[in-house]
Amino acid sequence: MPPERAEQIPALHCGRFRLDLTCPRVMGIVNLTPDSFSDGGRFERLDLAVNRARQMIEEGVDLIDVGAESTRPGAVEVSAEEEAARLLPFLAVMRDASVPISVDTRKPTVMRLVIDAGASMINDVGGFASAEARHAVADVDCALCIMHMRGEPGTMQHDPHYDDVVGEVTIFLGARVAALRGLGVANDRLLVDPGFGFGKAFENNLALLRDLAAIVSIGPPVLVGLSRKEMIGTITGRSIEDRMAGSVAAAVVAVERGARVVRVHDVAATVDALRVWSATRRTL
Repeated sequence: MPPERAEQIPALHCGRFRLDLTCPRVMGIVNLTPDSFSDGGRFERLDLAVNRARQMIEEGVDLIDVGAESTRPGAVEVSAEEEAARLLPFLAVMRDASVPISVDTRKPTVMRLVIDAGASMINDVGGFASAEARHAVADVDCALCIMHMRGEPGTMQHDPHYDDVVGEVTIFLGARVAALRGLGVANDRLLVDPGFGFGKAFENNLALLRDLAAIVSIGPPVLVGLSRKEMIGTITGRSIEDRMAGSVAAAVVAVERGARVVRVHDVAATVDALRVWSATRRTL
């Protein structure tokens, strides 16, 4: 972001961390699931997941997002007990990591458990839809990412329709920000995510990326997750395992349009690309 606007960007309060967002930040993905769309099963074992997280830290990641329930299109929900059983051993090992650990979960009971276990952020693809979810996170000091999703993972890609996708997503996220602020959640704990690929057709995703400024205008910093998604495959014609270049390009585009955090699988390549971008904007 241009230096003259840097003072308008707050640090993100993530538990024991304060994450400076005057330059774009990279969030690395670790899936503790057998069925995630990109790397399902690769890091299902605790030792492999921990090794991957530590590798990401060496590659320059700024925070790590760990999930234990796949939210790919068509995914089947897992119980809170199974989700927690996957997450808690990872958090026990990574609790003292040098970067914040975010947990991707929709379940209030899991939110409370992982916060107690040391999570620095809750990333809710359901956008803290229920009052129970909002109350579960209101009085703690972790960061909160509010994401937009139309429907549920099992059915969200069954012919999604919007009259005005940018306007509808902006209104949704603004309302959820207001609901959490109404419970006393400080501004510096909040992020918003337009939810690329979550109940959205290809044209909807493109519209949101083109007009990301509308999401930025809501107020909280914007997190974007485009890594290896179907949108990248549609544009490039590449299979999931060959979408790194397209994903890195999409991350740079998102940052250029105002995103402050990008959620990615390919950490080293994205870190390098954003360092080059930042150098051209004189932010290093």
